[in-house]
Amino acid sequence: MSGIRSEARTALAIARKDAMAELRGRHATVTTLFFSAVVLLLFGFALGPDSGRLAAAAPGLLWLAVVFAGILAVNRLHLLETDDGALEQLALYPVARRAIYAGKALGGFGVMLVLGLVVLGAVGVLFAVDIASAWLPLLVTVVLGAAGIAAVGTFYAGVTVRLRAREVMLPLLMLPVLAPLLLAAVKATTAALAGDPFGELAAWLQLLVAFDVIMVVAGAATYGYLLED
Repeated sequence: MSGIRSEARTALAIARKDAMAELRGRHATVTTLFFSAVVLLLFGFALGPDSGRLAAAAPGLLWLAVVFAGILAVNRLHLLETDDGALEQLALYPVARRAIYAGKALGGFGVMLVLGLVVLGAVGVLFAVDIASAWLPLLVTVVLGAAGIAAVGTFYAGVTVRLRAREVMLPLLMLPVLAPLLLAAVKATTAALAGDPFGELAAWLQLLVAFDVIMVVAGAATYGYLLED
């Protein structure tokens, strides 16, 4: 029991450190949010002024913006530590490797959750989508989607962080794995906004939960090998 508490404290300390680093680099956060806004605006202009088409496309555009911006965010969380050698120093501490993974993933989850909520609000404003009437299922979907992106992103950022072409390799590795999450999140968002007329929302949320659990367990089990390379 004491070992579990120690790992939990380690994970929370790492997550707190990442959050503080992200807050200090506010320009990077602004850049990520600006990128999300540009994605939404470009696709919005491409679809034209038809409000029906915009509302129908809103769930897909929401999660495309979140995923693309999330790739930038999780890459930066690892890149900051690699540039100054902090990740190697962190690996030398006598703590469980899964605690390091949990801390990095928790920090990424916090960033992704804030990003997802901001982008959700932007979609509601830009595309005139009524998100207030379905705020609870939308919140659950954003939380589960943010957790999955953080779990996958933390692992693959660890895979690519020492590569010269990491900015290219990270999305190439992450996007195929995130395809089930992207599908489930878009479908769950669509069902929530439509009032779930066919009773599909629960099934898509269950798929998101299953995806998150699998990715977290797999990442925690294998992340330590990345630190030893």
